Amino acid sequence: MTTLPNCPNCNSEYTYEDSGLLICPMCAHEWTKASELEEQAAALVKDVNGNVLNDGDNVAIVKDLKIKGSSNVIKQGTKVKGIRIVDPEDGHDLDCKVPGFGKMALKSSVVKKID
Repeated sequence: MTTLPNCPNCNSEYTYEDSGLLICPMCAHEWTKASELEEQAAALVKDVNGNVLNDGDNVAIVKDLKIKGSSNVIKQGTKVKGIRIVDPEDGHDLDCKVPGFGKMALKSSVVKKID
């Protein structure tokens, strides 16, 4: 027996399958298994090279970044340890401490994963 996922809309556990659609009787939300897989894939945060990033990973900045409200620049190659994945706000999906600059939000598209 395969267990069906909870409703992504209301988190109800009473979902059922009908003709390839998953249906929630509580809120009448309908979705497909393929759309659920696409949402899970989109939820992954990837670096500039397409590597999946996880909490605690170490990254390097891939281009010089101007800091809003300052004349300082974060140089390409700056290494950042222990990133944290967060919900995107203005496209910034990483929280981290950049050496010499302190706590900062970065976009995953300007970093690459390092060992």
